[in-house]
Amino acid sequence: MAYDGKRLPLRALIFTLFLIALSALWTGANAQIKLNIGSSGNTAAMDTPASSNSSADSHIVTTPRVRAELVANAPDGIVPGNAIELGLLIEHQPQWHTYWKNPGDSGLPTQLEWQLPPGWDAADIAWPTPHPIRIGNLVNYGYEGKVLLPVKVQIPTTFAADSTSATVQLKASWLVCRVECIPEEGSFSLTIPAKSSTGMYAAEFAAAHAQEPIALQGESSATVEGSQLQLRVSGLPAALQNQSLQVLPETANTLHHAMEAGKDFTQQWDGAVWTATVPLSDARGDTPAELPLVLTTAERTAAGSAVAWRTVAPISGQWQAAAVAQVSPELAAALAKNAERQGTTPATLPAASGSLWLALLGGLIGGLILNLMPCVFPILAIKVLGFAGHGNQLREQRMAGLAYTAGVVLSFLALGGLLLALRAAGQQLGWGFQLQSPLVVALLATLFTVIGLNLAGLFEFGHFVPSSLAGKQASNPLTNAFLSGVLAVAIASPCTAPFMGASMGLAISMPAAQALLIFAALGIGMALPYLLASWVPAVVRWLPRPGAWMDTFRRAMAFPMFATVVWLVWVLGQQSGIDGAATLLAFLVLLAALIWSLTLQGRTRWVFCIILIAGGAYLVCATGKNLSNPEPQIASAAQPNARWQPWSAALVAETNAAGRPVFVDFTAAWCVTCQYNKRTTLSNPEVLQAFDGKQVILLRADWTRQDPAITAALNQLGRSGVPVYVLYAPGKAPVVLSEVLSVQEVVNAVNTL
Repeated sequence: MAYDGKRLPLRALIFTLFLIALSALWTGANAQIKLNIGSSGNTAAMDTPASSNSSADSHIVTTPRVRAELVANAPDGIVPGNAIELGLLIEHQPQWHTYWKNPGDSGLPTQLEWQLPPGWDAADIAWPTPHPIRIGNLVNYGYEGKVLLPVKVQIPTTFAADSTSATVQLKASWLVCRVECIPEEGSFSLTIPAKSSTGMYAAEFAAAHAQEPIALQGESSATVEGSQLQLRVSGLPAALQNQSLQVLPETANTLHHAMEAGKDFTQQWDGAVWTATVPLSDARGDTPAELPLVLTTAERTAAGSAVAWRTVAPISGQWQAAAVAQVSPELAAALAKNAERQGTTPATLPAASGSLWLALLGGLIGGLILNLMPCVFPILAIKVLGFAGHGNQLREQRMAGLAYTAGVVLSFLALGGLLLALRAAGQQLGWGFQLQSPLVVALLATLFTVIGLNLAGLFEFGHFVPSSLAGKQASNPLTNAFLSGVLAVAIASPCTAPFMGASMGLAISMPAAQALLIFAALGIGMALPYLLASWVPAVVRWLPRPGAWMDTFRRAMAFPMFATVVWLVWVLGQQSGIDGAATLLAFLVLLAALIWSLTLQGRTRWVFCIILIAGGAYLVCATGKNLSNPEPQIASAAQPNARWQPWSAALVAETNAAGRPVFVDFTAAWCVTCQYNKRTTLSNPEVLQAFDGKQVILLRADWTRQDPAITAALNQLGRSGVPVYVLYAPGKAPVVLSEVLSVQEVVNAVNTL
């Protein structure tokens, strides 16, 4: 068979399959998030996520750890122009807790997303005063027992006075912890009568308001003195004079959470003015303009609430951002992101432009490296060799180069835009989220099998589509070039994180326009070799003359595609178990047989086709569920003597609090670089000896399936994809190592402990 440079594996069937794969990016990712399936490596440390035992329109969600209820307080009913109160009432099981707006040294605050009738306006949560939860030398701020998070809702004057009721909906997410931590969520719906009183929970709302800090009317100030902050607060009640107060900062990465009066900070009374010297956090970011504080005592009211007061102290002076000075640029980017979320203005904004240029350079280089991926190189190589088969048609070559570049860049922009949009909507996603869906993995394996069979010469797509369509595509090679770029991005995008993790992490924390510039740079880097080949005639002259070797080369390129299929089947096996992998393999065998049968002639062709289609339909109906079922986590449970243990944020904090360092491998089955590092550097005897010598606890955070807790941890480190390798030492900021690990780098990092 002579090779026809225009008849690449990018006809109508590939385009259709790729559209199916793209559509699965959304459905698969959303299905993963809604199911909240934990990662395959975290079973021992992290229980199953929240699951409601009520219908979707229930106002109660119960999990093994909490009972959450959407409640209302409307004593006069719903009156236009008035306000009512809504709230999430959480009852914790013994020893479990959720978190305040500033969770402290670890944790995540509870988040509420309201869907209210038109014109209704919900205020922020009126947070009750939390209590410190001490874990070793770390402190978190949260709630145990029963807590109500109240929200004031203003009713518009345009609300129909003759309405009989109104329905409010809430999507809430919270992190509940004991030693282990479990991210949970629930969807709530509550119908409130308009004409009658709704006050069954009036006592709970009154108790929650009694726990709110009282706003102080006096003046407050904060002055930076080295690694400490001098606080001065006036306006406190006279009854407090000469009492010891606790300081709870409302913003993270400012004060040292675990400070103890008389030990870590000093305080005194000067008449009615309270002054204190408090230590700054070891992981502090840039200096904010002001510091909101809650001052409380150990005294409790009869209702069990703390006596607390709130003040906002303007800050004089600038402190040194210790975390930025001591850790990697990736963590510095995460701290800057946290400061932005808290409404502060970093003092080092001019450096952001430098970071952007470095991120753009990283994207360009990372895109160039992607062309060496086994699933991308065959497409690029055959496209370039196509120039040799078409003589000196320089104009056509250049147009094809531009079309390919457009396909690559636009596809990266589309994927980046989708990721940014989902994250803006509150979804916990990172780069590579495509392959966290078993459905997407199965579709890509199917697509690559078809491409491999085509490259091997089993069939030509032109034989399976109407002659008019085949002729139209053959006459418009720009379409093929554009679709080549789209396909290359689909199969290469999950491989980008190892080569540009810092750039991707920075992109997620940047404004959308700047983030999309980084995605565009990644696309330009990936398309650059083909673009240069199409515009530089010397490249074409360097290629050998057309001949039979081109057909041989094309067939040889089928084997990298089949190797990619093997990898994808293995990834699916990690996600859905051996049954899921076997189901996919059986489907691929039937698909290959079906394609072969279509190359036959006469009645035999249709007999085989009907049998194989019926067999495929039966296989999908009988065993298709195996593709999406989560892998039973029997083998992944932590063994007492296992070197690597499943990761959890609480386990890291607990181990550091006990004075022992922790090394965390953030990994995924679909990450090729992760598997390479795991089997080389992380298995090297010299590395393992260094870990043992310093008594380093080894944890593995498996991100093969979507895991909000791991995503949150990556975000805190300024990363959005894997691999990520982090060394946590007690009392020190985390150290992020390179994505492509070397033995010497790990040994040197461990020896500095």
